[in-house]
Amino acid sequence: MKRKLLAMVCAVSMIASLGAATVYASDDVKATGDEKIALITMDSIDQHWITLNEGAQEEAKELGVTVDFMSPNTKDDAQQIECVNNAVAGGYDAIMVAANGPDAISSALQEAKDQGIKIVYVDSPANVEAEATFSTDNEAAGTTAGEEMKKALEDAGITSGKIGIINVNAATDSCVNREEGFRAAFDGTDFEIMETQYGEGDAAKSQSIAENYITQGVVGIFGCNEGSTTGAGNAIKAAGNADIIGVGFDKSDAILNLIDDGYLLCTMAQNPDVMGSEGVKAAVKAINGEELGGEVTDTGVSVITKDSDK
Repeated sequence: MKRKLLAMVCAVSMIASLGAATVYASDDVKATGDEKIALITMDSIDQHWITLNEGAQEEAKELGVTVDFMSPNTKDDAQQIECVNNAVAGGYDAIMVAANGPDAISSALQEAKDQGIKIVYVDSPANVEAEATFSTDNEAAGTTAGEEMKKALEDAGITSGKIGIINVNAATDSCVNREEGFRAAFDGTDFEIMETQYGEGDAAKSQSIAENYITQGVVGIFGCNEGSTTGAGNAIKAAGNADIIGVGFDKSDAILNLIDDGYLLCTMAQNPDVMGSEGVKAAVKAINGEELGGEVTDTGVSVITKDSDK
């Protein structure tokens, strides 16, 4: 039932303002309590976005400001644009957004900015200048994922073979950068990186793609986000072939279980709670006139394996 409620298009989870008195966060961010911030992520289903919202809500409570989670139930440009338009119509002071793609949402964000609304990116930017961005260095993290897979293959005595990549789409900036970093890790090797297939971040679609890769004899599969990774691990499990090296992105209960059961080697765990909390701080600063200079902050990544402290 909880997931069904989260899946409502542009569902809004309201956090009431704690009052008009000035309050302070841990790093002395000042707020009046009147600030209204809309948080718009790619969807409202993936655990990554739920955790990002939790970080934002904790910081909102600390500061006494309002953060409303207004996200579509699926990675859909039209729905995300509608959420931006709803935020503008709702009189929000700032929009924290993880853009589904850099282009489609940009016009709506520019219109919002032209009306004085502050833009802060979390996880994935669009092509509109923002006050600040909080995201993973996705290309570097993708290279780390590739190095982890390459090492595992070499440890198993495998120095060549086909490797499949499951991405979300060809537009989502963060995931495209992860793929580029992953591919770079195999430059100069005898491994063949196959043509990327797109599963729209859907675990079932991604599993079908992974199953097709497995029929082609791949030695490894890389998933670029939560749904892609879950699908890859489920396909490896269904095939009963734990020798295929599965590596992915993001952290969820399903992914951690697949790692513990030996069907995924590891995942690149981001820090979405940090993106959410730092994004709120930046939004409040911008609303109250502080110049942030468009700074991009790397919120870090950790490699989670079966032996990791999860």
